Amino acid sequence: MPSIHELSTYLETIAPSHYQEDYDNSGLLVGDPQTEITGVMISLDATEAVIDEAVAKGCNLVVAHHPIIFRGLKRLTGRNYVERVVIKAIREGVALYAIHTNLDNVYRNGVNGKIAEKLGLEGTRILAQKPLTKNGLPAPDPEVGSGMIGNLPEPMTEIAFLQKLKDNMLVGCIKHTPLRGRMVQSVAVCGGSGGFLLPRAIAAGADFFITADYKYHEFFDADGQIVIADIGHYESEQFTINLLYEIISKKYSNFARYCTSVNTNPVHYF
Repeated sequence: MPSIHELSTYLETIAPSHYQEDYDNSGLLVGDPQTEITGVMISLDATEAVIDEAVAKGCNLVVAHHPIIFRGLKRLTGRNYVERVVIKAIREGVALYAIHTNLDNVYRNGVNGKIAEKLGLEGTRILAQKPLTKNGLPAPDPEVGSGMIGNLPEPMTEIAFLQKLKDNMLVGCIKHTPLRGRMVQSVAVCGGSGGFLLPRAIAAGADFFITADYKYHEFFDADGQIVIADIGHYESEQFTINLLYEIISKKYSNFARYCTSVNTNPVHYF
């Protein structure tokens, strides 16, 4: 069986670790990299319930999009959910691997590409290239960066597009700015918290900007130039689970691979 190190090395050929943002903590967070894999549970978040499911399925590795450890841990006493997850993972012999903003920042096989695929966008491109360097010199790559923009095959009314967005992204409700009474063709997307890309989406001429985690006053920034559609953080990235399953399954078939059945969304709707 391949080791955790072998799988992580493969995943980092898809989404190199140096593509992650400075604040991020992608990579192997818990576990011995030389351990042979018995099975992989894929999830958006590493929670206690996900680890329980992994154990029940005979998996000794959880591959999650979001890192359970963002800040340094000074003690492990189980006083909060992060510490409890880490303690449970160690106790149960389950390794934890995260592939976060490095997967957000790749054009091919990335988070935003999956959203664009679900919406049927064509002619896609990275919305904001990441400022990479090589040998101390700028080395931009048009396939590395934040967000994505593309076109619908045919223009749609705003109401029709909102319905398509709800249906294709499995969204129960959408928070959005006032509609502009225009046809929709150019659409910008950013899974998770993408508000920082709004100026780029406007400058690129997008009719809609789909993302999550917008605060009340930030909606005013649309200023009639674009429609912001906040579909929820979990909802915007939920298909990353399927994406990671597809990526891993292309390379490996000699260990079990599962998409979690646990809905890890901490936000509930009444």
